[in-house]
Amino acid sequence: AGGGAAAGAGGPGSSSAPLYIRQVEPGFGSQFWKTVRTLGLAFIVLSGVGAFLEDKGLGGRKGLLSNKEVRPVMESDTKFEDVKGVDEAKAELEEVVHYLRDPRQFTSLGGKLPKGVLLVGPPGTGKTMLARAVAGEAGVPFFYTSGSEFEEMFVGVGARRVRDLFEAAKRSSPCIVFIDEIDAVGGKRSAKDQQYLKMTLNQLLVEMDGFQQNDGIIVVGATNFPESLDKALTRPGRFDRHVVVPNPDVEGRRAILESHFRKIPRAKDVDLKVIARGTPGFSGADLANLVNVAALKASMEKSQSVTMAALEYAKDKIMMGTERRSLVMSEDEKKLTAYHEAGHAIVGLNIEDHDPVYKVTIVPRGRALGVTMFLPEEDKYGISKKRLIGQI
Repeated sequence: AGGGAAAGAGGPGSSSAPLYIRQVEPGFGSQFWKTVRTLGLAFIVLSGVGAFLEDKGLGGRKGLLSNKEVRPVMESDTKFEDVKGVDEAKAELEEVVHYLRDPRQFTSLGGKLPKGVLLVGPPGTGKTMLARAVAGEAGVPFFYTSGSEFEEMFVGVGARRVRDLFEAAKRSSPCIVFIDEIDAVGGKRSAKDQQYLKMTLNQLLVEMDGFQQNDGIIVVGATNFPESLDKALTRPGRFDRHVVVPNPDVEGRRAILESHFRKIPRAKDVDLKVIARGTPGFSGADLANLVNVAALKASMEKSQSVTMAALEYAKDKIMMGTERRSLVMSEDEKKLTAYHEAGHAIVGLNIEDHDPVYKVTIVPRGRALGVTMFLPEEDKYGISKKRLIGQI
């Protein structure tokens, strides 16, 4: 008690000897590192929240929160009879259908069916429709995905999706896994690529033909650029069967037009052979667009069916462009255009080994002031010197 009284009388902290406390301002270095730590912690928290809220973020097809099982996305009711103009491709795929229906028949002698079928062809030739037809004929589960669905902003997401897809396929085997636009994920690897860019493709390579074998799973891929695929993906044992799906020939185009007119009424004057002859190089999608434009034209004219005139209008619109009747031209320009197109027509009529003249117009279409159309009598796959000179 005596010591306490002495401290209160004259010790530090008393009224006679007060204590002064001064707060030292932090330096620039300490403030900088404190800001960096705060920003780093905020970035980590926001990244974690973003991964949880990302609809197709980590794992599964619906994100990490739901993590739903991958299931067949569609029940295909398409049959081979619905696919026209690609008979050779259908014949090659029929073997896959027989295998999916009765796998033991093919493995009784020790043979193995190819695990991967790569459909190669120009856009619009029916590659996706062929894959649906294989699933519809075999009556097996059909998993559909595209190459771009495997890539996301998070590292490792694509590889995990490949694993989830094939795990679900194993549970549903025999089945079909269809990967559309496979060049988006199966492009050629380079030593300059980042490691995460190779992870998805590496996982796909392992799933198709790795240490563990996948029996009863047929992987069907479709691409317009087969030359861009990695060699490890197209080697025997993975995509070892390449089915070319070309543009249809004249008889194939007629069959495709017939199939489109199953649900569309057509007039008696419609001759689909003439339309098929006049559409060389058209794919199945182009022909579907032609029929659709003709049906819209006939509907605008309040017709009860699609007429030959509507089909000719649609073909001319697609091949030559829309008529520009509002373009103002002088009489001299019209006469010059008429002389020009008449020259094409006269030469075309008198040249041997050349397609016959079909239509001449001086109504501006697209970027041309006039057009002379020739109607091929048949598809040409080889051109003679005489025919080339005639075209010149």
